[in-house]
Amino acid sequence: MGMMCCVLDGDNVRHGLNRDLGFSHFDRSENIRRVAEVARLMIDAGLIVITSFISPYQEDREMARSIIGTEKFVEVYLNAALDICEKRDTKGLYRKARSGELPCFTGISSPYEAPEDAELIIDTATETVDACVEYLVQTVINHCGLK
Repeated sequence: MGMMCCVLDGDNVRHGLNRDLGFSHFDRSENIRRVAEVARLMIDAGLIVITSFISPYQEDREMARSIIGTEKFVEVYLNAALDICEKRDTKGLYRKARSGELPCFTGISSPYEAPEDAELIIDTATETVDACVEYLVQTVINHCGLK
Protein backbone atom coordinates (compact mmCIF):
# COMPACT_ATOMS: atom_id res chain seq x y z
CA MET A 1 0.00 0.00 0.00
CA GLY A 2 2.97 2.29 0.46
CA MET A 3 1.69 3.89 3.66
CA MET A 4 3.53 4.48 6.92
CA CYS A 5 2.19 2.63 9.95
CA CYS A 6 2.75 2.85 13.68
CA VAL A 7 1.76 0.46 16.44
CA LEU A 8 0.93 1.83 19.88
CA ASP A 9 1.10 -1.08 22.30
CA GLY A 10 -0.37 -1.05 25.81
CA ASP A 11 2.78 -2.29 27.52
CA ASN A 12 5.08 0.19 25.78
CA VAL A 13 2.79 3.17 26.32
CA ARG A 14 2.41 2.35 30.02
CA HIS A 15 6.21 2.41 30.43
CA GLY A 16 6.43 5.97 29.10
CA LEU A 17 3.48 8.21 28.32
CA ASN A 18 1.14 6.59 30.83
CA ARG A 19 3.56 5.40 33.51
CA ASP A 20 1.68 7.52 36.06
CA LEU A 21 -1.50 5.48 35.59
CA GLY A 22 -2.65 2.39 37.43
CA PHE A 23 -5.57 0.11 36.61
CA SER A 24 -8.49 1.79 38.37
CA HIS A 25 -11.55 2.58 36.26
CA PHE A 26 -10.43 6.23 36.04
CA ASP A 27 -6.84 5.29 35.11
CA ARG A 28 -7.97 2.85 32.42
CA SER A 29 -10.20 5.53 30.90
CA GLU A 30 -7.40 8.10 31.00
CA ASN A 31 -5.04 5.59 29.39
CA ILE A 32 -7.41 5.15 26.45
CA ARG A 33 -8.06 8.91 26.18
CA ARG A 34 -4.35 9.70 25.97
CA VAL A 35 -3.72 6.97 23.41
CA ALA A 36 -6.63 8.20 21.28
CA GLU A 37 -5.21 11.74 21.34
CA VAL A 38 -1.76 10.51 20.29
CA ALA A 39 -3.29 8.28 17.59
CA ARG A 40 -5.30 11.23 16.24
CA LEU A 41 -2.15 13.34 15.95
CA MET A 42 -0.37 10.54 14.10
CA ILE A 43 -3.35 9.96 11.79
CA ASP A 44 -3.46 13.69 11.06
CA ALA A 45 0.21 13.37 10.03
CA GLY A 46 -0.76 10.68 7.52
CA LEU A 47 0.07 7.46 9.36
CA ILE A 48 -2.03 4.35 9.79
CA VAL A 49 -2.09 3.77 13.54
CA ILE A 50 -2.77 0.40 15.11
CA THR A 51 -3.44 0.49 18.82
CA SER A 52 -3.17 -2.68 20.83
CA PHE A 53 -4.93 -2.13 24.15
CA ILE A 54 -7.30 -3.91 26.44
CA SER A 55 -10.13 -1.41 26.56
CA PRO A 56 -12.67 -3.01 28.87
CA TYR A 57 -15.34 -0.30 28.88
CA GLN A 58 -17.71 0.53 26.02
CA GLU A 59 -17.78 4.20 27.04
CA ASP A 60 -14.00 4.46 26.61
CA ARG A 61 -14.10 2.92 23.15
CA GLU A 62 -16.84 5.39 22.19
CA MET A 63 -14.72 8.24 23.55
CA ALA A 64 -11.74 7.07 21.47
CA ARG A 65 -13.94 6.90 18.39
CA SER A 66 -15.14 10.47 18.98
CA ILE A 67 -11.55 11.75 19.44
CA ILE A 68 -10.20 10.01 16.35
CA GLY A 69 -13.30 10.38 14.19
CA THR A 70 -15.67 7.72 12.96
CA GLU A 71 -14.27 7.77 9.43
CA LYS A 72 -10.77 6.83 10.67
CA PHE A 73 -11.64 4.61 13.64
CA VAL A 74 -11.88 0.85 13.19
CA GLU A 75 -12.81 -1.10 16.29
CA VAL A 76 -11.42 -4.63 16.24
CA TYR A 77 -12.58 -7.14 18.81
CA LEU A 78 -10.11 -9.97 19.23
CA ASN A 79 -12.52 -12.39 20.81
CA ALA A 80 -10.78 -14.93 22.99
CA ALA A 81 -12.27 -16.91 25.84
CA LEU A 82 -10.75 -16.31 29.25
CA ASP A 83 -9.24 -19.81 29.38
CA ILE A 84 -7.49 -19.17 26.04
CA CYS A 85 -6.10 -15.86 27.35
CA GLU A 86 -4.79 -17.64 30.42
CA LYS A 87 -3.12 -20.34 28.33
CA ARG A 88 -1.42 -17.68 26.17
CA ASP A 89 -0.25 -15.61 29.15
CA THR A 90 3.55 -15.60 28.88
CA LYS A 91 3.94 -13.02 31.65
CA GLY A 92 2.01 -14.90 34.33
CA LEU A 93 -0.38 -12.00 34.85
CA TYR A 94 -3.52 -14.12 35.06
CA ARG A 95 -1.90 -16.35 37.68
CA LYS A 96 -0.97 -13.24 39.70
CA ALA A 97 -4.48 -11.83 39.31
CA ARG A 98 -6.08 -15.08 40.47
CA SER A 99 -3.81 -15.13 43.54
CA GLY A 100 -4.77 -11.54 44.38
CA GLU A 101 -1.38 -10.01 43.56
CA LEU A 102 -2.84 -7.91 40.71
CA PRO A 103 -6.05 -6.12 41.67
CA CYS A 104 -8.44 -4.71 39.03
CA PHE A 105 -7.35 -7.24 36.41
CA THR A 106 -9.65 -7.37 33.38
CA GLY A 107 -11.66 -10.57 33.23
CA ILE A 108 -10.70 -11.69 36.74
CA SER A 109 -11.45 -8.96 39.29
CA SER A 110 -12.52 -6.24 36.87
CA PRO A 111 -15.23 -6.42 34.20
CA TYR A 112 -14.87 -6.56 30.46
CA GLU A 113 -17.69 -5.20 28.29
CA ALA A 114 -17.56 -6.86 24.89
CA PRO A 115 -17.93 -4.45 21.97
CA GLU A 116 -21.46 -4.05 20.67
CA ASP A 117 -20.70 -2.85 17.15
CA ALA A 118 -17.08 -3.59 16.30
CA GLU A 119 -16.19 -3.21 12.63
CA LEU A 120 -14.26 -6.47 12.85
CA ILE A 121 -14.60 -9.44 15.19
CA ILE A 122 -11.93 -12.12 15.07
CA ASP A 123 -12.15 -15.38 16.98
CA THR A 124 -8.48 -15.87 17.80
CA ALA A 125 -9.09 -19.42 19.01
CA THR A 126 -10.03 -20.59 15.52
CA GLU A 127 -8.04 -18.28 13.21
CA THR A 128 -4.33 -18.30 12.44
CA VAL A 129 -2.25 -15.20 13.10
CA ASP A 130 -1.79 -14.74 9.34
CA ALA A 131 -5.56 -14.88 8.77
CA CYS A 132 -6.15 -12.39 11.60
CA VAL A 133 -3.65 -9.96 10.06
CA GLU A 134 -5.25 -10.32 6.63
CA TYR A 135 -8.73 -9.62 8.07
CA LEU A 136 -7.35 -6.54 9.82
CA VAL A 137 -5.59 -5.18 6.73
CA GLN A 138 -8.63 -5.67 4.51
CA THR A 139 -10.97 -4.08 7.05
CA VAL A 140 -8.73 -1.01 7.40
CA ILE A 141 -8.41 -0.67 3.62
CA ASN A 142 -12.18 -0.94 3.12
CA HIS A 143 -13.22 1.24 6.07
CA CYS A 144 -10.75 4.05 5.44
CA GLY A 145 -10.93 3.99 1.65
CA LEU A 146 -7.27 3.05 1.18
CA LYS A 147 -5.89 1.32 -1.89
